[in-house]
Amino acid sequence: MASSYDEMWEKLNLDLGAHGGLLEVLGKFYGDIYLSQAGRLRGMEYLDFVLSEVHGLRIRELQEARAAGRKVIGTFCVFVPEEIVLAADAVQVGLCAGAEAGKDAAEKILPRNTCALIKSFVGFKLSRLCPYIESCDLVVGETTCDGKKKAYEIFSDYAPVYVMEVPQMKQACDRDLWRAEVLRLKGRIEEVTGRTVTPDKLREAIRVVNERRKVLQRLNRLRAASPVPISGRDVLLVNQVSFYDDPVRFTASISNLCDELEERVRSGEGIVPKDVPRLMLSGCPMAVPNWKLPYIIESSGAVIVGEESCIGTRSTRDLVAEDGETLDEMIDAIVNRYMRIDCACFTPNRERLDNIVAMAEDLKVKGVVHYGLTFCQPYAMEAFKVEKALKKVGVPMLSIETDYSMEDVEQLKTRVEAFVEMIR
Repeated sequence: MASSYDEMWEKLNLDLGAHGGLLEVLGKFYGDIYLSQAGRLRGMEYLDFVLSEVHGLRIRELQEARAAGRKVIGTFCVFVPEEIVLAADAVQVGLCAGAEAGKDAAEKILPRNTCALIKSFVGFKLSRLCPYIESCDLVVGETTCDGKKKAYEIFSDYAPVYVMEVPQMKQACDRDLWRAEVLRLKGRIEEVTGRTVTPDKLREAIRVVNERRKVLQRLNRLRAASPVPISGRDVLLVNQVSFYDDPVRFTASISNLCDELEERVRSGEGIVPKDVPRLMLSGCPMAVPNWKLPYIIESSGAVIVGEESCIGTRSTRDLVAEDGETLDEMIDAIVNRYMRIDCACFTPNRERLDNIVAMAEDLKVKGVVHYGLTFCQPYAMEAFKVEKALKKVGVPMLSIETDYSMEDVEQLKTRVEAFVEMIR
């Protein structure tokens, strides 16, 4: 069936047949995992609408923004300061993909033992499946892992790519490097947009992004209640959509969702009974539509009450200080905030271990599921130290490595069910 967006997608050079097949599978997957849930909050209807229009209405908005002279900047990582992009009156969108579509095309130019996330975004580009990539005036990468670094070299043959150097340690010289990189990004964004980042514009951009972080912090505080008032799947969806949606509209919508959550918490209403084991997810990010593991966990007698990941607290935990007056002071505030990100690319990475333990204790979880994408060496190796840190405080951990395929669903379900039974 023809879509009302076909003409727009065709102008973006998408493969309409393959793209239509992707949307059909995505719709069914979404229905099975999300719409089948009982007792969902009314406010989730907004997220359902966003996902139903994720390649439609939102893409049209991006095209309208470009027609009005604004630029679209695509990113793959929470290290790229959105404040800089917004201050240049550009639009920032996330480009990470969480599906196997395009895998065959990606494996023609990437090693097969490359993590699924990298193969996915490269495959989406090569197979002409992603209208976000095709809408970008600039794609900003970062050096958080060797796989990404080398993939961006290949990706730059197909799209305009700019790469930020992320330090691997957190000494004074590393902060100096990171400050230089933030300034270098500012210059490149100003060059692409033709607009200057002024103190007033940067101040407002900092406020806008902080407001989005604050509403997600509020959501995390509310979901920590007992009984748990919202499923982990639904909160994951909120976090995923935050990388695509207009930040001001998103903040307002999630604020309404939190108001509804507060009523539910006050009345003692839960999405599951009070005795259902509370679990926390930790590790690699989960991009749309990577919902496999959360669905397995919440279909195995447990509920997810927190995510320690880039699509979770790593993205929302810290705010940019808003007391800067000059441009330099605001840049310093941005540098300081982003240097607190505890990605597994850093060594040593005591911050992440401390944050995981603190989260597990604050959320009163019965266990932690550490999620790693197959071939993601930083998180796979750090899982050893995470388990050791959690063991000291008496919190058991299940370490899982998987990709985007459905082939291991039954095996994962058996392991998760056994873990849930053990901690029950």
